[in-house]
Amino acid sequence: MRVGKLGMAVLLGIAITGCSNEDEQVVKEAEEITEQVEEEVDETSTTVVEEEQFEYNYPLTGIGTNDESVHQRAVAVMVNNHPNARPQTGLNQADLVYEMLTEGDITRLLAFYQSDIPAKVGPVRSARHDFIELSDGYDALYVYHGTYTILEQKLRNGLIDNISGSYHDNDGTVFERANYRKAPHNSYLLFDGLNGVATDRYNYSVTNEAGIPPLPFMSDDEEISGDDVQSVMITYSNSYYATVEYVYDQMKEKYTRFTGEDQTKDFESDIPVLIDNIMIVEMDHQIIDEVGRRDINLQSGGKGYLLQKGKLQEIDWQNVDGRILPYKDGQYVKFLPGKTWINIIPTSPGLAGAVSTGNE
Repeated sequence: MRVGKLGMAVLLGIAITGCSNEDEQVVKEAEEITEQVEEEVDETSTTVVEEEQFEYNYPLTGIGTNDESVHQRAVAVMVNNHPNARPQTGLNQADLVYEMLTEGDITRLLAFYQSDIPAKVGPVRSARHDFIELSDGYDALYVYHGTYTILEQKLRNGLIDNISGSYHDNDGTVFERANYRKAPHNSYLLFDGLNGVATDRYNYSVTNEAGIPPLPFMSDDEEISGDDVQSVMITYSNSYYATVEYVYDQMKEKYTRFTGEDQTKDFESDIPVLIDNIMIVEMDHQIIDEVGRRDINLQSGGKGYLLQKGKLQEIDWQNVDGRILPYKDGQYVKFLPGKTWINIIPTSPGLAGAVSTGNE
């Protein structure tokens, strides 16, 4: 039987009490051992483990770091969400993702990278003006592959700092075509070559020495409000491929994401997308041309839901300097440190008609 130091001290105490005829020297030595053990136990019990201190926090996740990469400029990538483009590469490493409809009934994604840079991201898809506006809210370098003529001309004229796969198609430096998928679902951004092309060819800055204005994040002592909700389903359309579900994983204390019955995982590593904050906000959508392109009102503010650690609360959203942020009673509702997805849905049918919740 193994006996720890504290147990040994107790046994010695019993032995001393029960053996009155023992040699005085033995008793004295036993008492000294007992005192020594008690001191060691007392010292151990009062040891305080100091939390690691960080010099910086990543602005889009709130995670602490001592790495000066917090000054790296964010990159916003248009990610294809067509069924033929799934599973995508690099989404599990995005700090922040916006998801909303373009034309048709399939959503498209705008994925922001700043704290965790993957080797590649994609498939990359074409630009839309609403996504450009969201990218500009973070002064991000906007990456896309093609768009319609009028918008392409605006981008060429300096609407926002951008790099297009149309001008670097399969160059092996910033874009490559995968041979396991067909165009337009096979163009990928290569991050290793991005900074060099951005600075050398386009004279773009790839750092932000002043720092990206951080999102509002909770401290450890702040509590999360809301009702217990274990899953949320968003129905963008009647299509099986346009249904999104988030399920709370109590062990990981994060949300997993599904499209239909398929979990959203990384194509290269099979690592699932895990999310800490989910916003679902309704905005007015208008069809603006015969192709079915939409104009989404990103400015007006409106209603939404915020999901954090298995709780859902009703919030109002506001556009603050190009960022869609949650408010309640006129005050910020802060994000948990970690990754955030923001799903933008049409006001018709809105939250009541497009979002269902479950506690199973």
